[in-house]
Amino acid sequence: MDRVIQYDLYRYVKNDFSLSIFLKAMRIPGFRYLFFLRKAAAARKGSIEWIIYRVFLRRYSYKFGYQIAYNTKIGEGFFIGHFGTIVVTDKAVIGKNCNISPGVTIGQANRGSLRGAPLIGDNVWLGTNAIIVGKIIVGNDVLIAPGAFVNFDVPDHSMVIGNPGKIISKVFATKGYIENIKEDK
Repeated sequence: MDRVIQYDLYRYVKNDFSLSIFLKAMRIPGFRYLFFLRKAAAARKGSIEWIIYRVFLRRYSYKFGYQIAYNTKIGEGFFIGHFGTIVVTDKAVIGKNCNISPGVTIGQANRGSLRGAPLIGDNVWLGTNAIIVGKIIVGNDVLIAPGAFVNFDVPDHSMVIGNPGKIISKVFATKGYIENIKEDK
């Protein structure tokens, strides 16, 4: 099995790959969607397998409310906590071991000084209904609180709360929020 999918699987079930573990994880909406997203991204565009994965991806997009394009750059260990509307522009870049909650929007700005899409670092937790928009950089070990609006750069080891967002410096900001991280051996 693909290394990236194994890291994703570990985030959901805290076990290494086995057929029974994989089948158990496929009952989890977030992992199921992510599996087909990864497979569609890895398949050769226009091939039969690409078409099949895209059909499944579209089906689960409608079923679970996720709108994440298969070509979005997402690091290993991505975790979708619950099903519910999630919108991510295909131009965004998301790092390793990130959690995303329902109602989150990661969008691009189409004009002004922030024209572009966010670059999100590793170990970032995005709370329910958080909005991250524009050509900004969200650092590593960042917690974005539920309902926060972020259209500015966020440094490493920070929390963002409120609307408009306010940055609070905090070492180990995501401790207790991001769990089951698979370490390289």
